[in-house]
Amino acid sequence: MLTQADKERIETAVKAAEARTSGEIFVVLSGEVSRYREVPLAWAAAIALAVPPIVLSLSLVPLTDLASQLWLAGQAGALQSELAMALGLYAAIQVILFLIILAIVHAPPVRQALTPRALKAHRVAKAAQHHFAAISARAAGETGVLIFVAVDDRQVQILADAGIHQKCGEGPWTAGAEAISQAMKAGDDPTGGIIKAVEICGQALAEHYPGQGPADPAFSPRPMEA
Repeated sequence: MLTQADKERIETAVKAAEARTSGEIFVVLSGEVSRYREVPLAWAAAIALAVPPIVLSLSLVPLTDLASQLWLAGQAGALQSELAMALGLYAAIQVILFLIILAIVHAPPVRQALTPRALKAHRVAKAAQHHFAAISARAAGETGVLIFVAVDDRQVQILADAGIHQKCGEGPWTAGAEAISQAMKAGDDPTGGIIKAVEICGQALAEHYPGQGPADPAFSPRPMEA
């Protein structure tokens, strides 16, 4: 997450942008929007099911030899016990492998790396919509813009009220989101990208909703933890 100094820089940028418009800019900062509990389970199940057969097929003992050994054991009257032992061992290996992979992928850095980008984008979009609905219910008029940044998920959503969106189109929001995404992809502190996005959104608001400050100072935006 960002430091307190970073958040203060963002808040200063928001206030500067709002000084030129009657619109409002809200910045919401989050780490992970979800624990993605299904991701460790999916990876553990897939590996536990796929790895043992692959290892067995590549083992030093060919499957045909294994079948021959089981047939000979059956001739001696021990086929049933040998099969039961083999199946029990196979199941035990799968369970142990499942638990090991589950513990490994459950670690936040590993889970974040193995979580599909599409799933992250979907969860972040839902979280952003939730925050935007709450902000729209509080703010006066249709002049609000939400910049939602999930830092650990490395995802960003910029949403605007209908009135603003109708006048500005997608351009400013796409450019703002791209500025933040580029900052995160570069491995740098995303603060600079967020400030640039605030400036882009502020310029778009100032062009269509000029003014001397926010429509309602009571709702002056501040960086927040989601």
